[in-house]
Amino acid sequence: MQTPLEFGWFLPTSGDTTCYGDKDCFVEPSAELFDRVVLAAEAAGFEYFLVPVASTCWEAWISSAMAVAKTKRIKALVAARPGYVSPVQLAKMGAAFDRLSGGRLAMNLIAGQSDAEALSEGMTLAKEDRYALMDEDVTIMKALWSQRGGVSFEGRFHTLKNAHISPRPASVPKFYLGGGSMEAWELSAKHSDIHLFWGDTPERIAANIATIRGLAARHGRENTIGFGMRLQILCRETEAEAWDAARELVRDVTEAQTRFIRTHYASSAANRRVQELAREHGDLIAPHLWTGVTRVRPGAGIVVVGDPAQCAGTLQQFIDLGCVSFCLSGYLHDAEATRFAQWVRPLLAERNAGRMEAA
Repeated sequence: MQTPLEFGWFLPTSGDTTCYGDKDCFVEPSAELFDRVVLAAEAAGFEYFLVPVASTCWEAWISSAMAVAKTKRIKALVAARPGYVSPVQLAKMGAAFDRLSGGRLAMNLIAGQSDAEALSEGMTLAKEDRYALMDEDVTIMKALWSQRGGVSFEGRFHTLKNAHISPRPASVPKFYLGGGSMEAWELSAKHSDIHLFWGDTPERIAANIATIRGLAARHGRENTIGFGMRLQILCRETEAEAWDAARELVRDVTEAQTRFIRTHYASSAANRRVQELAREHGDLIAPHLWTGVTRVRPGAGIVVVGDPAQCAGTLQQFIDLGCVSFCLSGYLHDAEATRFAQWVRPLLAERNAGRMEAA
């Protein structure tokens, strides 16, 4: 039996736009914006919504709790960052969220894309040490969520003596991680249910899957870990309309904006790879994989652009490689979620019979 496919959407807690170079197109973050997006995502059949944690974003846990309270089915994929909250407190937060939401929590492991941002928030550990801290955090959280009796732990960063939490979640939430460094891959191999890749060539994604699966085998998890893609999507009824919207998205973007993205996030291996793709391939990695947003957005800046058949075909390439989870976003986020449901999702459901839940 083939693994079911899942699709997640993005909650833009720093605001939304149709043009990064035009301030008049910016939609301020607000409860009204968050409600529109998460309700559109649920109506579109998305299984989860990703909540970011950059310094420009509204606080993720509170935003997620408010959003989940407005919905009935969709899960929140909330960030767990090492060093910001103790693992015992994080386990309590996660357990309470899980119980109060009826099991609608997943955890996104993030070590941080920017060293400068980490320092601005009091995080002085180097990137590799943040991953080591995260390893301990996740080990402790999983133990507190699943182990009967008290949890004791002696590590480099944490020491616990007979720790307890109440309540415990109904089941251990799924863990996701997106990262391009070997430290990120090692952590995913040990702990993640889903490793999310940012946009790349199909050849590179296939190679990365094989590498991480090999690392997971050391933990007996080669058949447990799953893989997915974190991508933007820009779908219109015709290819010409899609490319018009893509060009509008980066209209009047300045060199200063692009220079900031390329320097401020240079400590992240995944960000460096995205910028490398833009340098090596120009605007297009493949016929419908566009690098344009990497000029102005950190993180997952590779965009699937085209008409419904072209967008579905591009995503299908990654499904055929073994990816089972797709965390998507688009502009404006409520409207693009609806377009995906109407135009792209039915094509994927037809091509992957029995692997997608009904919207």
